[in-house]
Amino acid sequence: MTAMSGQVWVSLISLGGVVLGGSLSYLVQHRTQLSAERAEQQRQQIALSEARRGERLALLERFIEVGAEAERSAFRRPSEWEDTDAWFLTTQDVMNRLWVAERLIRIQFPLPVHDAARAYFLDLNRTVWDGLPDGESVRDHLEANRLAFLDAARAVMG
Repeated sequence: MTAMSGQVWVSLISLGGVVLGGSLSYLVQHRTQLSAERAEQQRQQIALSEARRGERLALLERFIEVGAEAERSAFRRPSEWEDTDAWFLTTQDVMNRLWVAERLIRIQFPLPVHDAARAYFLDLNRTVWDGLPDGESVRDHLEANRLAFLDAARAVMG
């Protein structure tokens, strides 16, 4: 009976070891899987963040580029023009592209950046179509809103 009792204990201890080892193995594998999933989510989040940053930079570049074209149109603004003049046709195209770029800024950026872009756009639009009083510089007139926009964009882009 003692020999059998010893065998039962050995079997129970062996079974307990298998259960304990299996449980520990399961916990380690489960933790490893969760850790791998978290790491993958972080990688995806970083990739998405970088893609959005690239889109924002491209949009800023587009807005600045078209804004510069519009400023050049304001500098070249003739005192008298007709709807069929080359200046008008070119400027109308530029201002339409600037309008679209300004709307895209609203979609991609926080409102303070859009508000600054909007103020710059409206000021530039008035300058292009209505002109400035004699003696006032286009560059000086637009400088404050242009810099406010660039500063707001820089603050968001980090």
